[in-house]
Amino acid sequence: MVAVDGDLEGANLHTCLGVRAESRANLSDFLTDRLVDLEKAAIETPVPGLRLIAGVLGHTGTAEMNREQREHLLHAARKLSVDLVIFDLSAGADRATLDFFLETDQGLLVTTPEPTAIENAYGFLRAAFYRRLAQSMSTSPIRDLVREAMDRRNERGIRTPSDLLREIDRLDANEGARFRDILQKFRPSLIVNQVRNSEEVKMGFSIRSVCLKFFGFQVDYVGYVNYDDAVWKSIKERRPLVLGYPQSDAALYIRRIVSKMLER
Repeated sequence: MVAVDGDLEGANLHTCLGVRAESRANLSDFLTDRLVDLEKAAIETPVPGLRLIAGVLGHTGTAEMNREQREHLLHAARKLSVDLVIFDLSAGADRATLDFFLETDQGLLVTTPEPTAIENAYGFLRAAFYRRLAQSMSTSPIRDLVREAMDRRNERGIRTPSDLLREIDRLDANEGARFRDILQKFRPSLIVNQVRNSEEVKMGFSIRSVCLKFFGFQVDYVGYVNYDDAVWKSIKERRPLVLGYPQSDAALYIRRIVSKMLER
């Protein structure tokens, strides 16, 4: 298994894993062609069976990744001789983050119960969905319509996928059928982190309900992780939580979520 730190502006997965990566090959070397084989950027971690491809470290010139670089990295990641590749992406809805999220076999969004984080989660899911539509719709008028719908103040009054579907059906019935297929297949997963009480546990179900009602797509709420002091302790110690505090509540809930996802 390989974890790729895809945060171009604030790579820190190596710190959480207790890896000194500053002098090692990293993602920047691959993106700038200093390293041809992505496999050679994968370094060992304290977690058995897990290697890390560190993010862009100490280099401010790669704050964005162009389309060719994204496609090159995804192609190389698919060729890695491992059973599983995990991309740890940055917060926000920039184009690189959306594209990597959409290209994965399973996109997993992690949020916290605070109103600001929930608002950002909704914004990300909406942006990811419309990005998928824009990539998939084949005719120019439909792509233009999707781009217009991404502006909530659009003059057509398109506010939800249902509104958009009505407009697409009017322009092209075949594209309307494709829209429904994309809607059905777009099914991201969700984890609510740092939960403190039962009301915050329910937040995941609320997000799922809102996405289905207003956006029209399903979100799989795969679980939650309790707020636990062991998390910040493990980060300060630069030790992975499941190794440093294996019996902590957070570690136990993480193992439950992983088991649930592996059973699919």
